[in-house]
Amino acid sequence: MTNRFPGIRLTLFSRPLMSLLLATLAACSSTSPSPPAAAPETTAATPPVPPIKIGIALGGGAAKGFAHIGVIKMLEANGFAPAVVAGTSAGSVVGALYASGLNAFALQEKAIAMDEANIRDLQWSSGGLVLGQKLEDYVNEQVHHKPMEQLAKPFVAVATRLEDGERTAFARGNTGQAVRASSSVPGVFQPVTIGKYHYVDGGVVSPVPVDAARQLGADVVIAVDISSKAQGKVSGDMLGTLNQSIAIMGQKLGQAELARADVVIRPKVLDLSSADFSQRATAIIEGEKAALAAMPKIRERVARLQAERARTIRLAQQKAAEVEHQACLDNRSRLQKVAGMAGLDDSCAHP
Repeated sequence: MTNRFPGIRLTLFSRPLMSLLLATLAACSSTSPSPPAAAPETTAATPPVPPIKIGIALGGGAAKGFAHIGVIKMLEANGFAPAVVAGTSAGSVVGALYASGLNAFALQEKAIAMDEANIRDLQWSSGGLVLGQKLEDYVNEQVHHKPMEQLAKPFVAVATRLEDGERTAFARGNTGQAVRASSSVPGVFQPVTIGKYHYVDGGVVSPVPVDAARQLGADVVIAVDISSKAQGKVSGDMLGTLNQSIAIMGQKLGQAELARADVVIRPKVLDLSSADFSQRATAIIEGEKAALAAMPKIRERVARLQAERARTIRLAQQKAAEVEHQACLDNRSRLQKVAGMAGLDDSCAHP
């Protein structure tokens, strides 16, 4: 067949000619083409990153536990208020009151007003010198007798099951009783009976309950270590000696658990007596100082996690847009696909 129009190449069409051809095909079609698929909606901005959940793990140390209040004060002041709380021994006392809804300043007021006689009931027994019922009653009074599952913040108190040495994290039930079990220093407090088991101080198995805080859903765990170490000044009182002994027994175990924390804060309370409540103000100040020193690391860890989450959200968003775009391309009519090959169909905008 001879080309009657030598000036025009039949293998190529100009854009207007292609448009005319497609319009003609559409007019002659016996069936109407399916309507263009809706273009995928594009999100103008990345959705806000979910807030980072801060968890705090408060370790044991008897009267040194007042340092926890100073740490919480500085965390709140810098916008890092813990969302979940885990406590061992003295840390469970502070943790329960904080989880009940008190802020750090209210905790400090209660610490200053606390009378040691209100939490210590001496009763001679082969199991220990202190019964612990007063401590249980004091905690329950402060939390308005709410069970653990009804506190304002998720909270667990870690204790040691005496029968087999298993770590037990109490998260439900009698708040004061759980704190009493967590705080029952062997040889000083009588073991606490809960159900068919007996419980003693959680510091035997978990001096700083990092894992318990993580299990509560914390994204970033801040551990507060106030435990005595094998070196340093040794207290001459019985409670101090027993606390030091427990700390030595759990030191290796505690180091392994502390390594799983994101940030470890160590208030300088080593030389404070575990039994001296008169130094509570000093302990609180040391907690404040240690928390302030750790603040750059806390900010860096939270910022890094936020950046990782934002990147994950962006990638997921991009993937979803690409899948939607491909689905749009696949659902076009034959005519739309032909038009698309000629660059005349933009119903499926690329993400």
